[in-house]
Amino acid sequence: MTTLVLPDQLSRTATATSTFTAVEDMRAGSPEITVVVPCYREAPNVRPLVDALTQALAGRDWEVVFVDDNSPDGTIEAVRELARSNWRVRGISRIGRRGLSTAVIEGALSSSATYIAVMDGDLQHDETRLGVMLDALAGGHCDIAVGSRHVAGGDNSGLANVWRHALSNGGITLAQMILPVKLGDPMSGFFALRRDLFVRTAPRLSGAGFKILMDLVLSAPEKVRVEEIPCTFKPRLAGESKLDILVMLQFLGLMLDKLFHGWLPMRFLVFAFVGLIGIIVNIAIMNVLRLSGTDFSVAQTVGTFAAMLVNFWLDNTLTYRDRRLRGIRLYGGLLVFLVVCSAGAWANIGIAQLFRDDGQTFDRASATGAVIGVVWNYAVSSTLIWRRK
Repeated sequence: MTTLVLPDQLSRTATATSTFTAVEDMRAGSPEITVVVPCYREAPNVRPLVDALTQALAGRDWEVVFVDDNSPDGTIEAVRELARSNWRVRGISRIGRRGLSTAVIEGALSSSATYIAVMDGDLQHDETRLGVMLDALAGGHCDIAVGSRHVAGGDNSGLANVWRHALSNGGITLAQMILPVKLGDPMSGFFALRRDLFVRTAPRLSGAGFKILMDLVLSAPEKVRVEEIPCTFKPRLAGESKLDILVMLQFLGLMLDKLFHGWLPMRFLVFAFVGLIGIIVNIAIMNVLRLSGTDFSVAQTVGTFAAMLVNFWLDNTLTYRDRRLRGIRLYGGLLVFLVVCSAGAWANIGIAQLFRDDGQTFDRASATGAVIGVVWNYAVSSTLIWRRK
């Protein structure tokens, strides 16, 4: 059967083909710059940030990739709405995964651009400094250009209060102790580098915590040259800050992970640290009850139970933040956690006694039992309670 094609159909087809060709020609190839924006609950800031980038990167070939961790406020919908009319805007929606560092990694690895820039989605980073940072890279002056609040011309006044200033300054002091290069603002989340350097470094990254810049500097296959570009950290206009004590504890865990050269998983180090807090809670409560005349066995039971509750809360909030239990699963997880920790405590005592009977000193026997107890609790917690979905 022969299909008859009418002249007006031919005309429409030719017009459509011409239109598609024009669009393809206009958008051929990858942009020179990809700005990666990890975000969570930043819906009101999406359009203002794209408008700001449009002005700051005028005359440059760029795109922005928002990597959203399934924000309940509709952040990814705001990104998609904008992307329908602006081809420079892309969005990655992550389900069941959380964390700034892994968001940056996924966003950067989705790019084919020459340069990768990273900035927060809260409008606090000074986007007008992006051009200077990219020019420093293009000129071969450095491997990583960092938007720094702590060099001449930089300003850190945008941090919300004295407490957040203290957290930030404390993290900087700790990081500078182990960094192989001079870096005044290792806590910065505003930086740029060549994509090929990021790709070579990515397999070495821990992907944990909120401060990926330090991870990049410590994990790079060769010593990197860093140039700090003065920038102003602006006050937040919408949303809420993510910097808190839990973020700083994750930052400390990252430092320990790098000091151990990855031999011990960072999650295990944080789990062990949480266990240490539980021991302190146990001893404190037990001593308070003993001073009030409570029987030793009762005081020990109450202290142990309180320590388990504290450990569960901290592990659910910090150690397994990316797998956090909620709703009915929270109560089921707590029940299993109490059973697991009780079994670990009995194993701790039994193994310590075996080593003691074998002639080991009391301290060595106790330490051996404690280590095995922690490993048991961690292994079961990771595979049974906070298993990956």
